[in-house]
Amino acid sequence: MGKLKFGVFFPFHMLQAKGIPPQERFRQIRSSVLECEKLGYHSVWLDDHLMYNDWPILECWTTLSALAALTTKIRLGTMVSCTTHRNPALLAKMAATVDVVSSGRLELGIGAGVQEREHLAYGFGFPKLDVRIEQLNEALQVIRLLCTEDKANFKGKHFTLTDAACEPKPVQKPHPPITVGGSSQQLMHKATAPYADRFDWGLLPIDEYKRKLVFLENHCKAIGRDCGEIEKSCWPSGQVLIAESQNELSKKIGRYKPADVSLAEFKKTTLATTPEQWIEQLQVYVDLGVTTFMLYFADFPCTQDLRLFAKTVINKISL
Repeated sequence: MGKLKFGVFFPFHMLQAKGIPPQERFRQIRSSVLECEKLGYHSVWLDDHLMYNDWPILECWTTLSALAALTTKIRLGTMVSCTTHRNPALLAKMAATVDVVSSGRLELGIGAGVQEREHLAYGFGFPKLDVRIEQLNEALQVIRLLCTEDKANFKGKHFTLTDAACEPKPVQKPHPPITVGGSSQQLMHKATAPYADRFDWGLLPIDEYKRKLVFLENHCKAIGRDCGEIEKSCWPSGQVLIAESQNELSKKIGRYKPADVSLAEFKKTTLATTPEQWIEQLQVYVDLGVTTFMLYFADFPCTQDLRLFAKTVINKISL
């Protein structure tokens, strides 16, 4: 299979909603991230949400900055940061700072935003999707300019720069790798094709994934860009469960499947397999040119499956 990258996603809901001190939330994330680094995972990723009902959530960028100072090798990403949450000039400055603090380990994931209630509660507004994609298009231009120009100037419909300086610049040149999240045709046309270093389309059935690849290739061709410049990533499953035997796997499914959800429905968003079956599943995407896989382990904050996957899948693939 060659050298593949495995990123681990830490969603805000990985920890129980209530009942633990705020500091313990960070300690659990820190412990899991350090375990990922020790095991040789390529990257860890935090989602960018500010609220979800009354669920306690740590803000992703300040958390990443703390993790940058505690780690040395693993890459740190946002999956994905909402352009609507921050002025893109400020986001560029934040990204440059985290890249410096981490000695060049930032992965900048960015998207147009999806949670309407969250946006309205914080007073950001929530325009229609076509407007949010326009904003994302301009935001990507602003970020790239600030990361590369001594004095950045830009005048768009939504954002403006006038002799804006971003110093120090990011360690990574010309800028930290940009992952654009979202798979709509309009977003591919205005954001992914012209600006992405990598795309993230969330959980898609394999046939739909293949169709999206054709759409992206067509959009790249229309603007004269080589689609091969954009790294392919995928989520082979919404959740990961792994066990070395079918018997143990059945026990894990029994622990994690909600009682009111059928096994068939559960398996639509959870890939529960043995290591050998996992490798077969990954090969389907590798054959399409995928080099980065995003993983969310269902047993977090426990790290048992995290360790088992590294031992039985990543280490075998890397041989």
